[in-house]
Amino acid sequence: MCISENANKCLEELFLNQRSPLNETDPELVEVFANFAFDEILPYAQLEEHTRMLVILAAMIASQAVSAYRTMLEGALNVDVTAVEVKELVYQAVPYVGMVKVLDFIDATNEILARRGIPLPLPRQATTTAESRFEKGFALQKSIFGESITQNYEKSPAEQVHIQRFLSANCFGDYLTRKGLDLKTRELLTFSMLLALGGCEPQLKSHIRGNLNVGNEKKTLLSVITQLIPYVGYPRALNALQCLNEVIP
Repeated sequence: MCISENANKCLEELFLNQRSPLNETDPELVEVFANFAFDEILPYAQLEEHTRMLVILAAMIASQAVSAYRTMLEGALNVDVTAVEVKELVYQAVPYVGMVKVLDFIDATNEILARRGIPLPLPRQATTTAESRFEKGFALQKSIFGESITQNYEKSPAEQVHIQRFLSANCFGDYLTRKGLDLKTRELLTFSMLLALGGCEPQLKSHIRGNLNVGNEKKTLLSVITQLIPYVGYPRALNALQCLNEVIP
């Protein structure tokens, strides 16, 4: 098997020389994938390793890839992604991917953290209360998306405005206001999840604008798309690229 020097170095750093069973059963596939995902792509996906691991994990949750997530989480923890950051990523997936799809990832995360001797539950990261969650969530929405949030409320029919309130209080107030990850990283993770989910192009475009507003440039979003090609496939990556070019010509 001919895995490049750069790919081998990356794999050793992440997985500490642990070998996958695929090395024995499917060596040709391992060679092609490893050389692409852990060498060829990296110069074009110019992300810090810490960010790179988080966006890959986010895409794996959205893709329902529990087995791959377990492997990659071990690698992420080996390169100093923290337990709090991982838990915050998993929690943030709930409003975007859905609790029924995230539950297996919570279980997998808890199992791996416990095996590493990390006591659970982790320190509390919430910054809102039942009384403040709507106000703080709405303020955070406006800081990311501007006056379009007020317009969404104004345009919403009376029987649908509760959905807008849920977005403000629950999605943003309960989850996005939490500590443990900064806002720029959280918006990149949302972008990664929506990209991997597929069929969310209107929301993907909205969060491309949101990423711009919090300081993530087009080249950063292009790097995320590039990095995720091996994990989500070309159709979803190309859809995301089209959305990116439509929002930022």
